[in-house]
Amino acid sequence: MGAADALGRVIDTERYPLTEPGGGGWRAVVSRTRDELAKSGCCVLPDFIRAPLRDALRAECAAIAPHAHYDVETVNAYNIDVRTPLPDDHPGRITVERGNAFVPRDRIPEDLIVHRLYSSGLFQRFVAACFGLPRVHELADPLSGLCLNVVNPGMEHPWHFDTNEFTVSMLTQEAEDGGVFEYCPGIRTAESENFGDVRRVLTGQGGDLVRRLTLRPGDLQLFQGRYALHRVSTVTGRTARHTAIFAYSERPGVVGSVARTRQLFGRVLPEHLAAEGRAVRVDRLLD
Repeated sequence: MGAADALGRVIDTERYPLTEPGGGGWRAVVSRTRDELAKSGCCVLPDFIRAPLRDALRAECAAIAPHAHYDVETVNAYNIDVRTPLPDDHPGRITVERGNAFVPRDRIPEDLIVHRLYSSGLFQRFVAACFGLPRVHELADPLSGLCLNVVNPGMEHPWHFDTNEFTVSMLTQEAEDGGVFEYCPGIRTAESENFGDVRRVLTGQGGDLVRRLTLRPGDLQLFQGRYALHRVSTVTGRTARHTAIFAYSERPGVVGSVARTRQLFGRVLPEHLAAEGRAVRVDRLLD
């Protein structure tokens, strides 16, 4: 089976013609996605996965969810050490408990739908075009390139900024209640942290800056999370919220830091130790 046929079995190619890169339908979807990203920093492509496969998508990811690393910890929105000396009114001094967990790539079998999608050259070409990039690269990181974010009942993924400038994700299992994705588009830029508005949101006074999304399993979300404060609200009911995160980079060979990798996955590998100190920053923001 060719790459186009394999991808066409998974995604709704009538609605999202990824198997015809550069074609009229492909260009139209890319153009709409770029416009939405320019307006709000976020675009959701509903029903990206074909309807008959959504049960399999949910079941596959639910089966690997027990491999998630759990470590409830006190964090701030910048994911920096909470003991870092900061001014009294600095938003980095506001701490919360992070209770979400991650299944790393080396615990996600290659035949799963999310792994096949992550590794697809046609999917990567589409993602790159949507973000206006010549191409994207899979992370060289054996743990964080592809992962499953698990938010169990009673837990949340608190307000934070992403390390990457862009993020691609897909809800695979929705919570019975709660677990709403909330974000503040463009609340900071590469040149300005805008601590005042960030603090307003973190203290519950910036509701006017917050947008909320209703996501369904099989929806694809493209998001500029480096500059948008965002969270998943507390999950309630009896069902966990599962989201596959497809991590790409503009540069090849990207590997996560030792500290961040240990925080998310509870372990590091030789690749992380070897890459330590070689990271290249894209800006001078706090995190």
